[in-house]
Amino acid sequence: MKETIANLKKVMVFGKKYKKSLYIQLFCCIVFIITNVVLPILGSKQLLYLTNNIFEELFWTSVLILSIAIFNALIRVLLRRNTQIFFRGVTRDVQVRLGNEILKIEVADIDKNGTGKFIQRIGSDTNELSHIFTMGMGHLTGLLSNIGIFVAVFIINKIAFLYYLIVSIILTIIYLIKVRKFNQKDKEFRMQNEKTSGLSTELIRGVRDIKMLNARNSFMDEIERNINLLSLRQFEMRNVDMDFNCLINIVQVIAEFGLIILMILLIKSKLLTISSAIIIFSYRTRLLTNLMEKVGDLLTEIKNFNLSSNRVFSVLENKEFKKEKFGKKHIDSIKGNFEFKNVHFEYKNGKKVLDDISFKIKENETVGFVGKSGAGKTTIFSLICKLYDIENGTIKIDGIDIKELDEESIRGNITIISQNPYIFNMSIKDNLRLVKENVTDEEIKQACQLACLDDYIETLPDKYDTIVGESGVILSGGQRQRLAIARAFIQNTKIILFDEATSALDNETQNKIQKAIDNLKEKYTILIIAHRLSTIVNCDRIMLLDEGKIKVEGTHKELLRKSKIYKKLYETESIEK
Repeated sequence: MKETIANLKKVMVFGKKYKKSLYIQLFCCIVFIITNVVLPILGSKQLLYLTNNIFEELFWTSVLILSIAIFNALIRVLLRRNTQIFFRGVTRDVQVRLGNEILKIEVADIDKNGTGKFIQRIGSDTNELSHIFTMGMGHLTGLLSNIGIFVAVFIINKIAFLYYLIVSIILTIIYLIKVRKFNQKDKEFRMQNEKTSGLSTELIRGVRDIKMLNARNSFMDEIERNINLLSLRQFEMRNVDMDFNCLINIVQVIAEFGLIILMILLIKSKLLTISSAIIIFSYRTRLLTNLMEKVGDLLTEIKNFNLSSNRVFSVLENKEFKKEKFGKKHIDSIKGNFEFKNVHFEYKNGKKVLDDISFKIKENETVGFVGKSGAGKTTIFSLICKLYDIENGTIKIDGIDIKELDEESIRGNITIISQNPYIFNMSIKDNLRLVKENVTDEEIKQACQLACLDDYIETLPDKYDTIVGESGVILSGGQRQRLAIARAFIQNTKIILFDEATSALDNETQNKIQKAIDNLKEKYTILIIAHRLSTIVNCDRIMLLDEGKIKVEGTHKELLRKSKIYKKLYETESIEK
């Protein structure tokens, strides 16, 4: 109970702006409780009036019942409308907040947990939070109605009340055992469902790679294994439900038969009138079924609410996942100086990537990074953007430790163009507006011209309003990179990081992009990771990384003279051309 109350308080923080709708719900629920107790009494009176030929009373009772029924229908519409207002509002607000908090989680934690876990939380779990105020309130209303009916039966006949009470307790105990067993199976089902959802997401996102790698059979074997486990968990859960429902139905039939015998005995003993017996018997469907169901349903709703609350608030309250930490210092406009001093870094798998690395980069300098795959080039870029935290050493921007700077000072002044940029499933224009909401059509066109993409866009039927599909599926690899480069031009930050951004471009387009990059020189601090060394020959400096260390640095010409590794890389590329 303490857990439920604590979680309700947390959710109500999001529901404050919709409290008017909640108050209307409460009013409607009270009306339902009253009418559920009164209507059976009025119905039994009708039978009594009909039996005694009292037609005037019968007429007015019928009018009253009809009026209450119409009023109930209107109240039901009002209840559902306000229920949806509250449900929709709270769900939306929690999802937005949760989305923001997920974006604050450390990249390492997201890498470790996978996407399925977060998709479930931002989807079904946020819905469950609001259900307690909609479905849960409905179950509570039904339970309170049944309590009111118990009171009515107690007033009419205490023996009948005691019978109903004993049977209801027996049914409720059976139902509670069912709920406990069902919940355990449901927990196992949810965990497997989360894992299966993650694999299904990977299937859709990686469909092209799965085909090209000819990995369909092995991947489908893994998915089939998890789907079978999911089906088994669901089967076990449903079996518990069916077995206990069968037992409950048998007890209900026996209890109803016993109630008929009890009514006959009470009437014969003149302890109960026929009209009172009709009222008591008319309550049977609610007291022999609904009480037990409402208790069980309410407990299930509370269980689901607490489970989803714990999963959602573990993200919102930093209980399960590590959140990124930033300092409080803010720089409106950075100059673009960098310094790595004795930096060590390794990923969660224990693999050391950077080993006591130190270097400085001056503002408006263009620096290239080369080296074998896994040498640590991309890691340097990730650390500059503070996607990961270093274990030892210092990273400084404009002489300030990166740990002291706020998020906007770092990421608001740095643009990174990766080898495999993520293109969102929206129009070309909207993809570019993500980095600058008030960007003009003229600025968009100019950026695409600089990125050598405008000519292609103009050939599309919808031009800049073309939807590019998930991950930019309608674009080639080179076109996606050019769109990402155009996005960087629009962002127009002081520092630009190119992470093999021209690797998927043909030679002609690369030359055009290279010219665009050269136009940025001496105005921006530019760092380039190069797969093609021709991309960095004009850099002010080039750093050669190997095994997490900077082995040598200098201009292109200097490295050709003093580094055999660099000379071999360059000569190999020249031969391939």
